Amino acid sequence: MLPKLFRTAAAAFITGAFALGAAHAQAPVPVIWDVGKHYFLIDPPQPTTTGDKIEVTEVFSYGCPACNFSAAAIDKLAKSLPPNAVMNFVPAAFNPAEDWPLFQRTFFTAQALGLPLDKTHHAMFDAVWKTHELATMNGDGHGLKNPQPPLEDVAKFFVRFGIKPEDFAATANSFSINTKMKQADAYIKAAGVDVTPTLIVNGKYRLTTTSAGGDWDKAEQLALFLVRKESGGK
Repeated sequence: MLPKLFRTAAAAFITGAFALGAAHAQAPVPVIWDVGKHYFLIDPPQPTTTGDKIEVTEVFSYGCPACNFSAAAIDKLAKSLPPNAVMNFVPAAFNPAEDWPLFQRTFFTAQALGLPLDKTHHAMFDAVWKTHELATMNGDGHGLKNPQPPLEDVAKFFVRFGIKPEDFAATANSFSINTKMKQADAYIKAAGVDVTPTLIVNGKYRLTTTSAGGDWDKAEQLALFLVRKESGGK
């Protein structure tokens, strides 16, 4: 048997070793984000619209189930942005079978009518996926509605925001809205977006939850990393 002094020293060493191992086990592993794997360069970079603010843009559609599911995570990301960054949105239209061009038109029409995004954005998701007022799927969840919801139904939906259906329809069918839709389509194509939701940071970097590692926590960390990168690492 070891002398008491050696037993005490050995016990202290083992205890310290376990504590050190636990500390190393609990220490956060630094995340290394690789361009070309976790996020992708947009070449050439696309112009931003908010002056000196760093933009984090979600390319989305109200008709996209993944975008509806991710809405709370997008809200969380927007609240996590530093003061020099801002969240904005570009609606996609590349799935016409599920009314995405109509939802794109709706987004820009609500914007043109001066309706606040915090009142209309989630309301539109709810109208498609919760109350089913503007649902694109059949009531049993199998197959698409035929025909899909028309502009007239969307115009009636916006009555609750104080907009007359005829005013909504007139704005929706205006030259300026058609122009905004074409600009959005061009932006999405130039940015290489082929899936929703996709995040674009300052017109330069593109990422998805899949590229970031599979969930919104990682996507948020990556987006914030890219915002810091655009801020000069601050």
